Amino acid sequence: MNNKQLIFWMMIAMIAPIIWGSTYIVTTELLPADKPLIASVLRALPAGILLVLLGRKLPQGVWWMRSIVLGLLNIGGFFYCLFVAAYLLPGGVAALIMSCQPIIVMLLGALLLKNKLKARQFVACLVGALGVSLLVLEPNMALPAAGVQAGLAGAISMATGIVLTKKWGKPADVSVYTFTGWQLVVGGLFLLPIALIQEGFPSALTVNNLIGYTYLSLIGALFAYVVWFKAIEKLPVVTVSFISFASPLSATLLGYLVLGEVLTLSQILGTCVIVLAITISQQQLFNPALASPATNKALSKA
Repeated sequence: MNNKQLIFWMMIAMIAPIIWGSTYIVTTELLPADKPLIASVLRALPAGILLVLLGRKLPQGVWWMRSIVLGLLNIGGFFYCLFVAAYLLPGGVAALIMSCQPIIVMLLGALLLKNKLKARQFVACLVGALGVSLLVLEPNMALPAAGVQAGLAGAISMATGIVLTKKWGKPADVSVYTFTGWQLVVGGLFLLPIALIQEGFPSALTVNNLIGYTYLSLIGALFAYVVWFKAIEKLPVVTVSFISFASPLSATLLGYLVLGEVLTLSQILGTCVIVLAITISQQQLFNPALASPATNKALSKA
């Protein structure tokens, strides 16, 4: 994969976290209050069933267990944590707490994929953490502990799912659409009974509710996850994890543009620092002189 192809796939990969950044504003503005589990189910299950019906193929052999594990990590657990955080925290703050994901991916990549930990990536993580701090740690901002815990749990769930998806890949005779559908169905079915017991289905749905659920299912799940899993297939795993920083930036900008949320000087600075972190983390990929033999080999196979 040459630099132009790498940049192309990075831009494609960014589509997914940019869309996910809109989850927070859609949740707070269009969905019924206090229904994170129902929101998770309606986001995942209809899209997953549609993709599985179109693909007309079920998992075989070891892929039953792998699909269940990936579905729980990438969809079920992550969606629930995402919506809990979205209900309890400002959109940008929720997304930014989850942006500790690259650090987790780096560590898990070293353990499961035998990736070498590089000083440049650690520096990028520290710079990214600084950017997150500037955006989140505002004076007099009281953050509910449950929201923060949900955000961190979501980051761990998604990071583990990314690394295992890269480790296992997908069956050679299965399209990325079908592969995505398996995981969406598993995640949705896992959450369905819990959602019905704990929350129950909303007694009435408004037009805005229907628009919100449709957007989250077709755009936020079906389209975004197909793009995301294709990007994981094409790009180095650490590259994918750093691209997830586009989600908090998207959430913050939408809050500013749509809800009129005011960006302070420290938040603007934090945004710039996060962009810097992404640049630092990927510099060795764009400059062959800085890339290690292992990195060049990985890119050549992408």
